[in-house]
Amino acid sequence: MYRFLLTPRWWAINVFVALAVPVCLVAGLWQLARFQDRVDHHREQERQATSHEAPRPLAELLPLTTDTVGDQAAARGRYDAAHQLLVPHRTLDGERGFYVLTPLRPEDGGPALPVVRGWLPGDADPAAVPAPPEGLVTVSGALQAAESAGKVPGPTTGLPAGQLGVIGAASLINVLPYEVTDAWLTVRDAEPPMRAVPPTAPEGTGLDAQAFQNLGYTAEWFVFAGFAVFMWYRLLRREVEAGRDAALGLVPEPASPAPGAFARSGSPGPPA
Repeated sequence: MYRFLLTPRWWAINVFVALAVPVCLVAGLWQLARFQDRVDHHREQERQATSHEAPRPLAELLPLTTDTVGDQAAARGRYDAAHQLLVPHRTLDGERGFYVLTPLRPEDGGPALPVVRGWLPGDADPAAVPAPPEGLVTVSGALQAAESAGKVPGPTTGLPAGQLGVIGAASLINVLPYEVTDAWLTVRDAEPPMRAVPPTAPEGTGLDAQAFQNLGYTAEWFVFAGFAVFMWYRLLRREVEAGRDAALGLVPEPASPAPGAFARSGSPGPPA
């Protein structure tokens, strides 16, 4: 009945639709999987933030991965108060302030661990910062990945001595006389008047605008698949209706030119 489906034109249409639909579905499912991964990671971050499970030794969590960012870690060493740094232009609960970062020198040697001991409101002022504990201390808190300069809310260069724009080994190597880990730790319980800095999800894993953009792309790919099927059906219906009309003789014949049309157009008329 539909012999026209065997014509080269319809072979091309059918092959195109047969390839386009699964490609769109696979792309949509991939975007949906990315969104689901972000949801799962966000839930894990929330669970870690409210969990009171015992922290794991720092060595077990390094090198840091997206799966271990936010995990509770414990490190033992001595604070290096002589190289304490302030990180300005940081907000907490909508209030502007600064972080207090003190390197922790491990008792067993190795790279120092940057520790954000807490947050204080206002401009970065060393006089407002309480001195770190002396002697050997055990510090516990959430591990964080090195920051990206493009994600930092304030300036990253040209800061006064004793201040730091970006927390990470690449920036700390310029101000500290020793090696540091690329990961840093934010303490769970800050010493008053400081407030603890909550951990943040690594870039590309939280429920941000990009996550919901993935969800939007999922809907778009599914719509594209449905549109391809819809257009194939429309073309099929139109071809069937055209064949039915031709079989019933309902297709109009080309109209003959009216008498004198050639003369009115300035062209020579038909031969006598």
